[in-house]
Amino acid sequence: MIIIANARVVTRDDVFTGSLSVDGEHIAEIWPGPTAALGAEDWEGDYLLPGLVELHTDNLEKHLMPRPKVSWPVLPAILAHDAQVATAGITTVLDALSVGDIDTDSVRIQMLEACSEGLRTAAQAGVLRADHLLHIRLELAEENLVEMFAPFLDDERLRLVSLMDHTPGQRQWTDIGHYRTYVTGKRGWSEEKVESMLDRLLERQERYVNANRAAVVAQCTRRALPVPLATHDDTTTDHVAEGVAEGVSISEFPTTLAAARAARAHGLGIIMGAPNVVRGGSHSGNVSAAELARHDLLDVLSSDYVPASLLHAAFLLQAQGFSLPKAIATVSHNPARMIGLSDRGEIAPGLRADLVRVRMMGGVPVVLAAWKAGRRIV
Repeated sequence: MIIIANARVVTRDDVFTGSLSVDGEHIAEIWPGPTAALGAEDWEGDYLLPGLVELHTDNLEKHLMPRPKVSWPVLPAILAHDAQVATAGITTVLDALSVGDIDTDSVRIQMLEACSEGLRTAAQAGVLRADHLLHIRLELAEENLVEMFAPFLDDERLRLVSLMDHTPGQRQWTDIGHYRTYVTGKRGWSEEKVESMLDRLLERQERYVNANRAAVVAQCTRRALPVPLATHDDTTTDHVAEGVAEGVSISEFPTTLAAARAARAHGLGIIMGAPNVVRGGSHSGNVSAAELARHDLLDVLSSDYVPASLLHAAFLLQAQGFSLPKAIATVSHNPARMIGLSDRGEIAPGLRADLVRVRMMGGVPVVLAAWKAGRRIV
C-alpha cells in the first residue's frame, strides 16, 4: 500500500490539497485534507497528476541519429528514449514510427523493422519504464507503402494510424522557405539536394498518394480490431472533408484556423504540438496552438520532438483560459480516451496508478517522481 499526503491533487474536475492511497496497481482512495495513516509520504504541496499519455513522438529518431548521418545502435537508442520519456512524466507513449519517407536514405526507412522489434524485445525483457505502444505514420508518397504497412496490421501494439503527405508546397510545407530551412538543418541536406529533390517529390506525390491512401484506409477498415485514423497537417476544409469521408476521427496538427474549425464541426478530435505552445508558435509558420486553444479548438497536446514540452505546455494553457484540470486533461485523459484506453489518464479510484509528482520552479513544472501501475519508474 502506498499512501501520499499533502499533495495538490488534480482530478478531472478539481484541484485540492489532499491524500491518495494505492493498492497494488490501482488507485484505491482519494480524499481532501490530511491523513493519519502511518508511513504516509508528505508531498509538501507538490502536484499529484495522472501519468501523461503521449500520442505522437518521433523522439526516438533523435537518439537513432543524434547528428546528421551519425547512426546510433538501436537498443541503446530505445533505452535512452524511454528514460527521457519517463522523466518527462509520460507513462504511456505511442512511438510514432514512420512507414516511408521523402528521402530513401532516411533513418526512418532503414530502422523501421529494427525499431519495432527492438521496442518489443525491450518491453518483453521488462527494461522499459513507460508503456510503449505504436502510432504508425504512413507517408503516402512512398512507392512500397502498402507492402511496408501490412506487417503492422496484426500488431497488438498498434493504437493509431495517421495519413501523411509531406510533399513540399502544401499542408505543413506550404511555405517552401520554411521547408528549405527544415531539411537543411535537421536532415543536413545541401541546397543542391533540396533543388534536386523538389521535382522528384512532386512526381512521387502525383504517382502514389491517391492510390496508397485508398489502399491503406481499406486495410485499416478491414482490420479485426478497428484502429483510429488521423489526418495530418490539414490545411483546407477540403482536407478535413476528405478525411471525414474515409472515417478519420482525429485531425493531427491542423495548420490553419479554418481547418481546425472544420475538424471541430465534423466532431474530430484535434491534436496540436506542445512545442508550438512552449515556443509561442509553429516552427513551420502555421497557426499557433495557442490561437486554437483560445478558440477552444484543442483537445490533445503531443510532445512531438521534445518530451519535456508536454507537461510544460499543459501548464502554459492556463494563460489561454484553460482551468488546470482541463489543461492536464489534454495530456492525460483526452489522449487516453482518444485511442480507447479507459483504464488510465486521470486521478480516480479504480484506475491504474499512473502518477506523477510535479514541483513548480520559476513557472516551469519539474517531474520529481513517477509511477506506472503502482510501480515507481522515476
